[in-house]
Amino acid sequence: MQGTQDPTKIRNIAIIAHVDHGKTTLVDGLLKQSQTFRDNQAEMGQSLIMDSGDQEKERGITITAKVTAVQHGDYRINIIDTPGHADFSGEVERTLNLADGCILIVDAQEGPMPQTKFVLGKALAAELSPIVIINKIDKDGRRIAEVEDELADLFLELAVHEDQLHYPVYYAIGRAGKAWTAVPDDAEADTDLNVIFDAIIEKVPAPKVELDKPFQMLVTALAHDTFKGKYSIGRITRGSIKPGDQVVLCKKDGRQVKAKIENVFMSHGVSKFEVAGGVAGDIVQLTGIADAQIGETVADANEPEALPTIEVEAPTLRIYLGPNTSPFKGQEGEFNTSRQISDRLQKELETNVGLRVEDDGIGFTVSGRGELHLGVLIETMRREGYEFEVGRPQVVTHEEDGKTMEPIEEVIIEVPAEHVGTVQMELGARRATLKEQFASPKGVTKLVYEMPTRSLLGMRNILLTNTKGTIVMNSLTIGYQPQGPALQQLRNGVLIAFETGVTTPYALQSAEARGTTFIGPAERVYAGQIIGLNTRQEDMEMNVCKAKHLTNMRSSSSDGVVQLTPPVIFSLEECLDFIENDELLEVTPKNLRLRKRELDPKKRKR
Repeated sequence: MQGTQDPTKIRNIAIIAHVDHGKTTLVDGLLKQSQTFRDNQAEMGQSLIMDSGDQEKERGITITAKVTAVQHGDYRINIIDTPGHADFSGEVERTLNLADGCILIVDAQEGPMPQTKFVLGKALAAELSPIVIINKIDKDGRRIAEVEDELADLFLELAVHEDQLHYPVYYAIGRAGKAWTAVPDDAEADTDLNVIFDAIIEKVPAPKVELDKPFQMLVTALAHDTFKGKYSIGRITRGSIKPGDQVVLCKKDGRQVKAKIENVFMSHGVSKFEVAGGVAGDIVQLTGIADAQIGETVADANEPEALPTIEVEAPTLRIYLGPNTSPFKGQEGEFNTSRQISDRLQKELETNVGLRVEDDGIGFTVSGRGELHLGVLIETMRREGYEFEVGRPQVVTHEEDGKTMEPIEEVIIEVPAEHVGTVQMELGARRATLKEQFASPKGVTKLVYEMPTRSLLGMRNILLTNTKGTIVMNSLTIGYQPQGPALQQLRNGVLIAFETGVTTPYALQSAEARGTTFIGPAERVYAGQIIGLNTRQEDMEMNVCKAKHLTNMRSSSSDGVVQLTPPVIFSLEECLDFIENDELLEVTPKNLRLRKRELDPKKRKR
């Protein structure tokens, strides 16, 4: 593989879509059909090749934007695969400036969704040339004509100038690696993705570049390995670069740090290869710049000019994260001091542009774009051996003309007709405003609400339970409004362990009579730990460690085997949704424990 020296043969394209509309699957097809891998290479048999992180594979979602490249004839096509969740929109915002065009993928049944609108708005504002692909046209519920109309309305609303209203539309079955220029009569017909490759080369402009000017590049991503250290990834805006060149890193605070380029790499498929140099318009990975951060400029040492930094939208949720203070502290995690947690969060800030961290006494206030964004960070730290505690997610408010403003979200819910009443009752209690409601032909009702972000916390789990898992819910922050009155507690009280010890089946039997239990027999608990959900509104302390006293009297009732209902086990996101302001979640590599902030019952009652 060689890096191209001719910018007119380069195409940079971002793939954007709502979650689950098939972005990463389409990238798989483009990688496989461009002969990026040998026929006997393992990737040929894989799906979701670009989702490389453990959590991406488990959750089936893209979390960080990835850059890959394929060769098609003489052309080098750089492809940026972006996440579809609003929580990771910081990733989308920072990577769109790498591209000159975008492929918008829309599901033939669902049509444009909230995140489609968000990413398309960002892409058109950045003046990217759009190509539209209507994917999954083999679905039974496809409604291609309606989706085309919805897309036309969306472009009318978002387009920055008239050229963007003339966009080409293609039809695809991404999973099968097939695409057409018109709706095919026979979806089984033998074809491939060549029409997409041709569209990228014809419809996406070559990068606008100044080859003869001094080198300049904005760092949009960082990578790391033990062999070469830190890789600064970005798109060269002008000039060219080769190993050994002297450069200056223009820091965010205005300082200028001198550095020397050691190697220049480019992507090919899932790997990278070393090249003799890169020219304006190409996406390269540079080593030798040890303290580069995202949003800083690498420039020619003789003429160091900084590019404007990347603007990322403000966080909407914050959470307390501090060292573990439970009686079991230090027994399950490798790193548990405030300093170790601080170092880990500082390292995260280097690559996670949507995150903010502030010192808060011993602990920290971590702000992000949503529960999923913060949940992924907590899960990553937990897997790395960290032990800590987190508080309930709170919304990030700001002052405007003497008023406190809070974020509001547009929530789109799709649910079978028989559960509409349940959904409306729950959202009514949370002061949501119904904007529109319409029924689709398949017996599914679509509801569009506007509500404060804080009312959303804890709602997803309740609705999933109440609708027997049939609900599809998407939300997107749309602005701010003056803060409304506090919500009443919508959850019942909890059952709390009265003393430290090991749970017994005999004692758990009486806990079951009072509500739902979260722990099973023979588990270690401590005083103040939450062991279940009460059937009433108030909290209740229980001794779940007492053993049955033996007597020499036999009775027919007492010699039977104790039959317990299996405990309810919460996922990390469910735990965050569950806790109230006076409670904490203890996170260790082995366990998630819910607890009261104040463990001593006398102090708690005060």
